[in-house]
This record gives sequence, structure tokens and C-alpha cells, in this order.
Amino acid sequence: MSLSLQVQVQVMAASPLRRHELQRCSSMAHLKQLHSRTIRLGLSSDNDSMGRLIKFCSLSQSGDLNYALHLFDQMPQPDAFIYNTIIRGLLNSHFPTDCLLFYLRMLHRCVSPNRFTFPSLVGSCCLANAVEEGRQLHAHILKFGFGDDGFCENSLINMYVGFRALDDARKVFDEMPARDVVSWTTLIAGYSRCGFVEEAFCLFESMPEKSSVAWNAMIASYVQSNRFHEAFALFQRMRDEKVELDKYLAASMLAACAGLGDLNQGKWIHRYIEESGIELDSKLATTIIDMYCKCGCLEKAFQVFKELPHIGLSSWNCMIGGLAMHGKGKAAAELFEKMQRERVAPDNITFVNLLSACAHSGLVEEGRSYFRRMSEVHGIEPRIEHYGCMVDLLGRAGMLEEAKEIIDNMPISPDAGVLGALLGACKIHRNVELGEAIGEGVIELEPNNSGRYVVLANLYANAGKWEDVAKVRKLMNDRGVKKAPGCSRIEFEGVVSEFIAGGRTHPESREIYGKVDEMLERIRRVGYVPDVDGVLHDLEEEKENPLYYHSEKLAIAFGLLKTKPRETIRISKNLRVCNDCHNASKLVSLVFNREIIVRDRNRFHHFKMGDCSCQDYW
Repeated sequence: MSLSLQVQVQVMAASPLRRHELQRCSSMAHLKQLHSRTIRLGLSSDNDSMGRLIKFCSLSQSGDLNYALHLFDQMPQPDAFIYNTIIRGLLNSHFPTDCLLFYLRMLHRCVSPNRFTFPSLVGSCCLANAVEEGRQLHAHILKFGFGDDGFCENSLINMYVGFRALDDARKVFDEMPARDVVSWTTLIAGYSRCGFVEEAFCLFESMPEKSSVAWNAMIASYVQSNRFHEAFALFQRMRDEKVELDKYLAASMLAACAGLGDLNQGKWIHRYIEESGIELDSKLATTIIDMYCKCGCLEKAFQVFKELPHIGLSSWNCMIGGLAMHGKGKAAAELFEKMQRERVAPDNITFVNLLSACAHSGLVEEGRSYFRRMSEVHGIEPRIEHYGCMVDLLGRAGMLEEAKEIIDNMPISPDAGVLGALLGACKIHRNVELGEAIGEGVIELEPNNSGRYVVLANLYANAGKWEDVAKVRKLMNDRGVKKAPGCSRIEFEGVVSEFIAGGRTHPESREIYGKVDEMLERIRRVGYVPDVDGVLHDLEEEKENPLYYHSEKLAIAFGLLKTKPRETIRISKNLRVCNDCHNASKLVSLVFNREIIVRDRNRFHHFKMGDCSCQDYW
């Protein structure tokens, strides 16, 4: 047998072994042994053999991209597969510019790209926000004859959506000879992210066949836009069409339940997840906990949390945040300490929730301690949100000067959230001088936020500075800023009823107003006196919507009419509860022997037997 024939036999015998060993390869040490054997067999220039080694180095979690590049540089004529593999590896390692440079090397060495080359390149343009390069790649896709390739077209739609170039994305979509579910859902999600929800819905309706992915994309679009009623309507339609609920749809609808405070629907979805065997991953578990927290059912949220087989960081954060919004500051701190004992490393979100818990419960010393520990023990540098929590904590406690010092010494410029926290504290503690200086700055930072004007006007009204109140109102009018109307929601038998102050659109408004009058008459007997301080500045609302017909009072009256004796009444409101409604709710809980749970813009209030869980600290 000749020498050349012996080598061929050795290569043929070695190839199956080599492929088998590459499949079992789990470390770079093993890979280097295989590389050494490849060299001994004279295969170091063989694209098939080297391509397998480069693929492991580039794409495996145990690989080494630098070693892949070293192997690549030793090859005399790499083929398209090897270039594609390196480009994918660079993209996965977040080196988008290098992806494009490798593509240029590929063209300079006269290696023709194939249909698998461009998706990664287009993805690199998305990562680098390289708009012009992306458009050039689009031209190359057409030039090389891949304009009708679904992978390339979907990549282009995703790229243009990322660039917010929706007209270009739609043009690619419209010119596709065959669209798949990725094409439809990518464009629907793109319209949604840019705020064009109606366009997304029109596109959804034009789909010839709607998959569960498409249903989820559209429902998620409504949820992300806070259009929860439309999300529920579409969900009901989906159920009527017998579309099965998967974990993604379940997560979107749980978020909608949390947004509307619809506990019954949330419970139904939770039961469906349990009974249908849907995988309860960390994200879905966190969404369930969040739903129960935001629907005012803290005990159930904690039960779900404790029963998780593995508690991920997001679930710890969610539960701490839930305790915070319910005013359970000490419980939140205890849960954090348990998290520490179980050696779960916190992140910046953990400390936002923890500091918020301290702020809502007046735990000043604990808050200071956690703020220090965040950087000194855990190496987490404070962000703007953490400073905002500290300003809120100190401000609520009346330590306005210290809160102002925090702002003055921040290494970053304070935003409207940080300054707004101090403004709110100035209103609570009636510090007009500081509040005036802060208020003007907040309004300039957020000129379209009606809440900033309202707080400043309240501050002036409480001090009897009516000329300044008028100036604030005039500034609002001149800028076309409208005060957001207070709206309270209550769910009964699967239907969510909404109320605005003084509104009479509800079909049972006569009975509801009669119940409000009865409710107010009974609490007057135990000492209720209207507190008008909170609405003195808003003369129009005072004329049209008397204090005793605020939206939460109407919702409570509806709850008293519809629910059974001693049944908990759950209400959500889009604004902060005013002092008068807070006092009235405490007395209603006493006189009618009801627990009333109100979720306002900032937190939960649990009214029971004449007291509130916030201890009048909110």
C-alpha cells in the first residue's frame, strides 16, 4: 500500500471518531487535544475539520472566541460556513463592529456570502444601532439574490423596527412572497413599541391565521400601553376561539390583571397554569406574585413565593417590593435579611424596593444603613432611583434639610423624580420657601406633568397664597396642561366598574349616590368632618365635584351595595388618596365592619376597624 493511500485510510478511519468526540467535547482542554490530533492527521487546512473546531470555540458556552480567531487566522482559505460561524460568535459576544469587519474580509477574499451570513450581520447593526450600515446590508441582500429569503427578510424587519423606521419595516413586510409568524409578530411588536397600537391591531386583524404567539404579541401591546380593557376583551375573544393559553399569554394577562386590580381573573389564570401544567419558570412565578401583590392579596403572594421550588432573584425582588407597597417595611427588611442568609446576591432593584419599604414605613435609620451597605458591602453604586428613595425617606420624616443635602451632594444631576419627592415632602410639612424653589424646577423638568403643578398649587393653597395658586393655574392653562381626573375601579362578578368624581354615567348611579349619602351620614355620627385642605386650590373641581363624591367614595358605596356583609372591598385608584377620603375610609371600615383595600398611585391602604395599615404615614 502506498504512503498516500495509507494517509487516506487513516483520515477516513479517524473522521467518525473525531465527530463523535467533538459532540462529547465540553472544555477547551479537550478541544485543544482534538486540534492537536487534527494537525497530526494533516487536516489543519481542511475547512470541514477546522470548521467544527471553530464552531465549538465560537458558539459553545465552554468555548474561547480568541482561540477561534487564532484558528481562523491559520487557515489558507476559510469558506462561508467558517466566516458565518465567526460572525455569529462575535455577535454573541457583543462585538458588532467586528462582525461587519469580518464581512468585509470575507468579500475582499472573494468568499460569497450565503443565506446564513446576513441574519447575524443585520443583528450586529441592531446591536450597534448602525443605521447606514444596516441599509447597506439590505442592498447586499438584494444584490446577492436573497431578497426572497425568509430568514433575511425577518432580520431586516426586526432591524428596521429597532431603528424605529416602521415605514421601511412595513415595505419589507409587504414585499415578502411568504410571511411566517415571526414576520407578523415582529411588525406588530414594532408598531406597539412606537405607540402605534391601532396600526398593530389592524395588522393583527389582517393575519390569515393567528397563532398563540400573535395573540400574545397583540395582548402584550395593549398591556404595555396600559390599555387593559382592550387586553381583556381580546383575551376573551381568544378564549372564545379556543386558543390555548401558554406561559407567555399567561404572563401578559397577569400583568393586565395587576394593572386593573382584577383579582378574580388573576386567580383564574393562576389556577389554569397549575391545572394545565404550564412550566412555572422564574419570570412567570414573579408575574404571579406581582399580580397578587398589586391586587391587594399579599397573603396569597407570599404563599406562592414560599412554595416556589427555586426562588430566583426577580421573585425575591418582587416580594420585597410587594411588602413595600403594602407598607410592610419591617417585613420587607426581614425578608431581605433572609435573602442574605440564603446567599442570594442582591442587585440595584433589590435596594430600590428595600429603600422604598423604609420610606413608606418611616424606617429612617434602617434606610440609612441599607443605603450605606449597598455600596460598602455589595459594591452597588447608587443610581438616581436610590437617591430618590433616600430623599423620599428623609422628606416624609420631616428631615427636609438632610434630604436637600442628599440632592446637593449627588454625583449626578437630580431628575424630576428626585426633586418631586422633596416637593411632596414640602407639601406634607408645609415648607413653602423650599417647596417653591423645588417646585419651579420640577415643573420645568416635566412641563406636561399635571401632578407637579397640583402639588405646588396645594402647597400655596395650604399657606393661603391665593395669588400664587392663580399663577400656577394660569401657567397650566397657558401650556395646555390638564389635570388628570381621579378614577377609581372596583371589580364585581368579572366586571370592572370605573368611577370619576361626581360622575353619573353608571347605570346604578342613583342607588350608588344614595348609598354615599347613607355612608356619610353614618360616619358623621362617629366624628367625620370633611377635610377640604387637599382641594382648596382646585376651584373648578370643588364646584363640579363636591368632596363627598370623590371617586373612591363612589367605588366604596358600590362595593357596599354589591358585596356580602364582611366581604373585603378592593379598589384601585390612579391618583394619590386625598386626606378626606382616607379619613372617611377609616370610619366606613369601622361603621360597616368591612375591610377596605385601596391601591392608589403610590401604595396600598388596608382600612380595618377604623385604622389604616399606613398608620396615617403615606
